[in-house]
Amino acid sequence: MTDGPAAALTPIEHIVSLDAGVATVTLDRPHAYNALTAALLDSLYLTFRALEADPAVRAIVLTGAGKGFCSGQALDDRASFPDGTTDAGALVRRRYNPLIATMIGCEKPLVAAINGVVAGAGLGLALACDFRIVAADATFTTAFVKIGLACDAGTTLLLPRMIGYARALELALTAERIDAQRADALGLVTRIVAPDRVAAEAAVYARQFVSGPASLAFVKREFVRNGLGDVLAALDAEADVQTLAARTADFQEGLAAFAGKRAPAFRGR
Repeated sequence: MTDGPAAALTPIEHIVSLDAGVATVTLDRPHAYNALTAALLDSLYLTFRALEADPAVRAIVLTGAGKGFCSGQALDDRASFPDGTTDAGALVRRRYNPLIATMIGCEKPLVAAINGVVAGAGLGLALACDFRIVAADATFTTAFVKIGLACDAGTTLLLPRMIGYARALELALTAERIDAQRADALGLVTRIVAPDRVAAEAAVYARQFVSGPASLAFVKREFVRNGLGDVLAALDAEADVQTLAARTADFQEGLAAFAGKRAPAFRGR
């Protein structure tokens, strides 16, 4: 890809390309709406670390192949829940927190090119980017409570800061699916574009940073520190709560309902 650190990458379940200083990372599980497996999460973490260290990369675009940006955690991925366990908190600590912290802390502009479905941890990935170029037919949902879990992937840190506490809490507790126009009105969207123009418009948007000064990195560093506070502590707190949620009977019911393609019957325990 380049002569820099990213050249040695062998991406798993995603594709990395570089054009005129803009690296594009494409989640490549279109059959599953780019649901996140352990292998994909681990590989994405290494990819973002390498892209940040590569001097040939000046901006990064994250997108998804097929009809969805990212539908969240792949609940059928055995590597995510080894030995039959459902310890979601351990998964968050091991795989989500390092990736989300790396994305937030990346001192190169990150642009999400959002097509189709954005759900659960996929929303976390979108929020961890600096800008969101969104297809007019895209939809967003926190999704977590639909299977009896709490929010993770940085959503409790990032969503309230973008749209305000009350609206963020509403989306988290109801898991309402909102369209691109509502997301724009709430403040989640940088620009809405035609569905067939998402990739091209995101690339154009990212290119404006390629010829920018070194101080862009310093500006991002200041905004993360002053705007988000202690990112690692916030992510760690999400993992603590997710551990508790994963121990509930409601989570087991949520998993069973998901597998059976039926509505869950939660009992509040």
